[in-house]
Amino acid sequence: MAGKKGGKRKKKVETVFLVCDETGEYNYTLRRKSGSEKLKVKKYCPRLRRHTSHTEKKK
Repeated sequence: MAGKKGGKRKKKVETVFLVCDETGEYNYTLRRKSGSEKLKVKKYCPRLRRHTSHTEKKK
């Protein structure tokens, strides 16, 4: 059995950041599959101390 290659392939995953639309700060990081559409989510912004919309951005 030595030399037998098998197993699962690794999925291509990229690190993306969620940026607050109002302050422009990078508040959250995610690891996502590449090729999917951009996220736009309401998340908590610590600077404003309330929920604001955050968009996905690559660094």
